[in-house]
Order: sequence, then C-alpha cells, then structure tokens
Amino acid sequence: MRTLKWIGLVLLLVAVVILGGLEIAHWSLPNSNTQQAKFDAIVVLGTPSKDDGTPSPEQRERVLEGVRQWKAGIAPVIIMTGGAAHNRFVEAHSMAVYAEQQGVPESAVIEEGKAQNTVQNIYYSNEIMKQHGWHSAEVVSSKSHLPRAGMILSHFPLEWKTDGSAKPAEDGWWREAVFEFNEAQYCWTLRRKGFPKSKFLPQ
Repeated sequence: MRTLKWIGLVLLLVAVVILGGLEIAHWSLPNSNTQQAKFDAIVVLGTPSKDDGTPSPEQRERVLEGVRQWKAGIAPVIIMTGGAAHNRFVEAHSMAVYAEQQGVPESAVIEEGKAQNTVQNIYYSNEIMKQHGWHSAEVVSSKSHLPRAGMILSHFPLEWKTDGSAKPAEDGWWREAVFEFNEAQYCWTLRRKGFPKSKFLPQ
C-alpha cells in the first residue's frame, strides 16, 4: 500500500512538472511585435455562434472586448473574422450584429466570413487590410488562444499586438483550464514541428 502511495505521488509530481512546463512555454510566446498604442484596425477572431445564430458566451466576450477597444480609440474599424466553420451560422455576421447592438456603427465594422480556422482568420483579415493600405492591428481573442494567434501573426508583415477578452461568467474554472491545457499542448507541438504547409500561411 505504501509503495502504491509513493508511485501515486511520483506520478502526480511528474504531471505537475509537465503541466508547468507547458504553461511556461505557452505564455512565453510573443504577444506583440510593436510598442505602438493605436492601430489601423481591431481584428476580432471568430468562435462558434450558438445553434440559433446568437453569440455564444465566448463569442460575446470577444466582441465586447473589441467594442471596448474601439470605443477607447485604439482603431477606427473592427474586422470581425470567421465563417460558418462549426454550424450553419457565419461567425463574423453574428459578431458584427452584436457589435452594432453595442453602439458600433455599421460603417466601422467589416465582416470577413470565409475563414475556417485561426490561420485563415488572420490570412483573410490581412487581405482586407492590404486592400485598404492598412499595416497594423490589435487582435482580440480569448486569453488562452492568444499565444497561438501570436505564433501565426509572426508570419505576416504586420505591426500587431494581442488583447485578451474576459472569461465568460457562465464558464467554470475547469472549462478554462481544459481550453488552456489544449492550447498549451497545441502550441508546444507547433514549436517543435512547425505549422503544416498552407497557402494561407507565409513560410
């Protein structure tokens, strides 16, 4: 019995060390490549809408953070990015409608409705920015998602920084912990192996 307890403690210690290492590696990733305080655009990364097309809690918080930054004068326009990647609703449209309900004029919101993942979010947003001659962006997403977004942004010729949205009040600590662990594990794999080749990601 005593041997089993020691084995259990050793396994717990190993798990803590592994998790700690993943977290340190995760949060050591870059969150900006510029010191500037104002940008050409705010880019809000998509996440699924509810099955009725209204914002999910995570989507709501990302939009609210983007709206806060817009109202603070960080940038004159918000690009909402995200296609119908997880259900039939285009994430960018759901987010744009919600932002307009929060007081952002339609003229200050651009919808990018083709992206199917984070790489495409940034690729298509960058294409929109190039069309307007814009070169800098503050990128808003959930906090646990930001390190991966930063890894992707590092491939693009933009001045950028990331900004984290609040944790939805509906989500328990365990849900956030699972998201963070999954993101940390994914980023660790990307650091070791690199991103798969893609026409959406400059190499």
